[in-house]
Amino acid sequence: MNQDILIKTVARLVMQPKGILAIDESLSTCNKRFEKLGVPTTEEKRREYRELLVTAPNIEKYISGYIFFDETLRQSTKDGRSFISVLESKGIEVGIKVDEGTTEFAGHQGEKITKGLEGLGERLKEYRKLGATFAKWRAVYTVGNNLPSEDCMKKNAEDFAKYAKLCQENDIVPIVEPEVLIDGEYTLEQSYKATARNLEVVFNELKRANIFFLGMILKTSMVIPGKDAKVSVSNIEIAQTTVKCLKEKVLKEIGGIVFLSGGQSDEDAIKNLNAMHQLGPLPWPLTFSYGRAIQNPALESWAKNPADVALAQKLLVQAAQSNSLASIGQYK
Repeated sequence: MNQDILIKTVARLVMQPKGILAIDESLSTCNKRFEKLGVPTTEEKRREYRELLVTAPNIEKYISGYIFFDETLRQSTKDGRSFISVLESKGIEVGIKVDEGTTEFAGHQGEKITKGLEGLGERLKEYRKLGATFAKWRAVYTVGNNLPSEDCMKKNAEDFAKYAKLCQENDIVPIVEPEVLIDGEYTLEQSYKATARNLEVVFNELKRANIFFLGMILKTSMVIPGKDAKVSVSNIEIAQTTVKCLKEKVLKEIGGIVFLSGGQSDEDAIKNLNAMHQLGPLPWPLTFSYGRAIQNPALESWAKNPADVALAQKLLVQAAQSNSLASIGQYK
């Protein structure tokens, strides 16, 4: 492990006022979105859409890294330039989602664990050769009666540690993504409790595995109530509760923290991040790693009119710019 390489990659990823764009949807997720909008679910259509995302002019002003899916990492533009080389020419870091989705956690109804550790070391070596400098692994947690369970949190945390170790051994920055799912009626307090306890468990395992904290990034959900909660909560309450939770449970020496949008509306994802940056100085760089919340306007525009790539790209860059402003507390 070369700590210097990891520190430099992290610094580029969390450099203000930029964030990370996730375009790492699995084939099934990508196809579902296409179907909804009447776009053919072919590999060529996916390539075409991703070319639009990768080649958007000036996106590098607001985006420091793209997270790819295995298929995307190997794709090229119509004129034969690999997506990786396009991003590298813009000074954008190339990331890769390496988990293989979730599966039922035996004996724990309604809970899931993440697959993908088998053969991961070899895959990371290949991804590194192709040009990837960071990776992502996601686990999901349901909030409910006695959920998430200690067993589920522990199992996912152990797997995060194994994944992060393998990444760092290959000079790849690991993004550790524990996502508290937004489904349910749970309150802000319940969300806080579940997130705080889970972060404790995750960091205990990462410490035990001697993960180099300056060379990793935490990608976390904001502390927000479930989407069917009876009481609505303001952006400032969400910001205050999230920052309190992170200050209590996340080590000061971590490389950085990025947020997933996790089912929030595009606008809420921006406003909540903006509010956090108005609470005064924070112990770590804090920015965004959004997928849908940045892609939505571009995808809808392109689905309606695939010939007008320039308009879709303009909408993509505008959404990235709004989030960039929020990442320094200057979104109006």
